[in-house]
Amino acid sequence: MKSAEEKNVNKWLITITVMLPAIMEIVDTSVANVALPHMQGSLNAGTDEVTWVLTSYLVSNAVVLPMTGWLARMFGRKRFLITCITLFTLASLLCGAAPSLGLLIFFRVLQGAAGGALIPMSQAIMMETFPPYQQGMAMAIFGVGAMFGPIIGPALGGWITDNMSWRWIFYINIPIGVVAVIMASFFIYDPSYLKRTRVAIDYWGLALLTVGLGALQIVLDKGQQDDWFNSPFIVCCAVITAITLTALVYVELTHPHPIVNLRLFKNVSFSSGNLIMFAVGFCLYSSIMLIPLFLQTLMGYNATMAGMVLAPGGVATLICMPFVGAAIQRYDGRKVVFIGLIISAISMFIMQHFTLQAAYSDFVWPRVVLGVGLAMIFVPLTTVTLATISKEEMGNATGIFSLLRNIGGSVGIAIAATMLARYSQFYQTSLVAHVTPYNPVFQSQFGTLKGALMGRGLDAVAAEKGAMTVIYGTVNRQAYMLSYNRIFFIVGLAFLIIIPLLFLLKKPAKHLPPPAH
Repeated sequence: MKSAEEKNVNKWLITITVMLPAIMEIVDTSVANVALPHMQGSLNAGTDEVTWVLTSYLVSNAVVLPMTGWLARMFGRKRFLITCITLFTLASLLCGAAPSLGLLIFFRVLQGAAGGALIPMSQAIMMETFPPYQQGMAMAIFGVGAMFGPIIGPALGGWITDNMSWRWIFYINIPIGVVAVIMASFFIYDPSYLKRTRVAIDYWGLALLTVGLGALQIVLDKGQQDDWFNSPFIVCCAVITAITLTALVYVELTHPHPIVNLRLFKNVSFSSGNLIMFAVGFCLYSSIMLIPLFLQTLMGYNATMAGMVLAPGGVATLICMPFVGAAIQRYDGRKVVFIGLIISAISMFIMQHFTLQAAYSDFVWPRVVLGVGLAMIFVPLTTVTLATISKEEMGNATGIFSLLRNIGGSVGIAIAATMLARYSQFYQTSLVAHVTPYNPVFQSQFGTLKGALMGRGLDAVAAEKGAMTVIYGTVNRQAYMLSYNRIFFIVGLAFLIIIPLLFLLKKPAKHLPPPAH
């Protein structure tokens, strides 16, 4: 089998080929969120039940991510990539046609399993296709695609759901999948060093990985909803996670052909890069969950307007990424990541000062600042972390890297949701202490509201009750606003805390372009 270089396939054709399925998978991760209420009505499901449409996808996605490199070696990368795209497209068709919630969840598991391998394989192929001096640019292009998904996903999902039907958010994958399969058939080749190998299958590793990551994802996704360790189900899943993942580490380090090559973590640069990406996933996903929630619950924005607040930040990331890709060909990538972390922290500290009187522009510009910061983190961090990995291990390394970003995101969303619930109770208790008949400000507000309601024809008792309802609503909103502000501050600190890990990253070698002939 000839490699891509031997076949002399244009590297930009390979780029388009691997970006199509990657974008399709990333969009699908976020596109279903906005359609949940419509699915609930159409499939006659409860709120708790319908969230399994998201959880099932994330669980199967997380399980497949780290074993991507192993699967590509087992089946041959080209064959495996085409199989994954085909299965993802077929599962999308079945999700769209699902007559019941049970079947929809089953097809989402298939879709997540097929999609899990698309991102790390696309990254690995791009890292190999481009020469070392252009790898920063390759990751910048990949980053543009990766950012494109979260920006367009919710907006596209909302528009399709409102104007057509939630089923079309799945059907839209079919033409993209068909084109991606055709392009992969023509332009992707197995590299000469990636021979299909018949090795002893690591059955224990496969079983422990599936159960451990599946249980972990369920704990993170359902924890806040089920009140964490007060729920026997969550306790059971947490115990399973702890036992299976501990056993997995032992099994993988002793097996001659492990499913997940944990020996890669002996490389200090790779380990610290993954830890930084875990923390960045934590910060990014928690902030991207909190901003629309704040706008929709406290500011009265609809889903489209909340999307319009997030979109400019995504556009800023898209615009900056190619410049960052060019910059890390000349400058030390670690310094670029350092500046990115500082900028991201500053954006969070600006968000800490949101008020209930803030205008649209007050929400947009800190999000743009965050977008610039993220562009300066993602591209150089990926390039520096993977720079010390051999080509043979690149599939393994990209799978682990993507997994840690996703788990960081799940941990971030779970912790942010929990902190929001706990802090809002704390602040509400603090604020209610000031709502007493002995507080002149309260007396004045209460008298004004009561008078206004009596002026509308209510009797004294109804007016008093109405005035108290308005004041309680105000206290509640203020408590939630203070909670959001506190969490934004904590996320900002998290960006700063990971800066010392940059010193453990290995300084990337200078790869100069070949001299012009």
